[in-house]
Amino acid sequence: MDKIKRLICAHVPVSTCNLRCKYCYITVHKRGDTELPEFNHTPKEIGRALSKERLGGICFVNLCAGGETLLPPVMVDIIKCILEQGHYVEVVTNGTVSKRFNEIIKLPSNLLERLTFKFSFHYLELKRINMLDIFFENIRKIKNVGCSFTVEMTPNDELESHIDDIKDLSIKEFGALCHLTIARNDRKKEMPLLSNHSLREYAKIWSQFHSAMFDFKKTLFQVKRREFCYAGDWTAYINLGTGKITKCYCSEEIGNIFDLSKPVKFEAIGKCPLAYCYNGHAHLAFGVIPSLITPTYAEIRNQKCVDTTEWIKPKMGKFMMGKLKENNAEYSNVKKIQLSLRSNLKLLFSTPKKIVRKLFSHL
Repeated sequence: MDKIKRLICAHVPVSTCNLRCKYCYITVHKRGDTELPEFNHTPKEIGRALSKERLGGICFVNLCAGGETLLPPVMVDIIKCILEQGHYVEVVTNGTVSKRFNEIIKLPSNLLERLTFKFSFHYLELKRINMLDIFFENIRKIKNVGCSFTVEMTPNDELESHIDDIKDLSIKEFGALCHLTIARNDRKKEMPLLSNHSLREYAKIWSQFHSAMFDFKKTLFQVKRREFCYAGDWTAYINLGTGKITKCYCSEEIGNIFDLSKPVKFEAIGKCPLAYCYNGHAHLAFGVIPSLITPTYAEIRNQKCVDTTEWIKPKMGKFMMGKLKENNAEYSNVKKIQLSLRSNLKLLFSTPKKIVRKLFSHL
């Protein structure tokens, strides 16, 4: 049975989107581009850069853009080339680019069984532009060819009067209620709740969806992680445009995935610099902090349907149930201390001299 070696969060350099959701950070910050970018590397080059040999083993590769991931025509070949390396691939999409799904479902079945989609259910926007039926049809397409999928909605205050309709549609079209994430305000460093409600009120309103993902994310929301974190070793964040590899979303660069002359020097981040682990539903579920007891990623993403089928197919489900510690060694206490000291020294020398003098002025 395949076991996960690393979680790879691969950023697709696309900020163009065909939707304009009010709660989306692209819309909020007005960062959306009108034209699709040119990729600096071919799909085959991307596949070779993400080989099992280079990454250390079979990985779970999440492909996500700032805009809509599947807008560039080249994405189908990129997905195919990564799957051909033996990895399991998750594509984050708004589910509207039918042409891309028509191409994807033609891939060989041995690749499709290692492919899953995270469909973002933007109910109000899909309804506004009359694309709900297209969204539902594209989910049926990939389901019928053996791919796994999950459907996730961002609960925002505008949706509250539509809850009953959303629940009815979910059962009818997906066979089960959609999962929920937590809306956050990325304009602020502390990333607070993007709602006029308190977290308690917000949770009470949306708990009727009985989403395992929502329940888990509530326990993580604005909780600063102080345990030793293996992001950077057991996981990596890779920009498929520039090739830049960082330990996590907000950390130092540790190499370039396209520089095949050098091995990737994976190294744990140790201390998390973020206010809280806002994507802990993936990182923490896969076990980037092994001491933390969490549900598996399969449990967070799957749903059992009214017809007894499940969103996550068996092969994908077994892989998504894995924990990173099963295929990676934990550091000794000595190594953890050395890493911490080195990180503190880097921080000290990167801090402006005026601030350093002020910090040590009392000595």
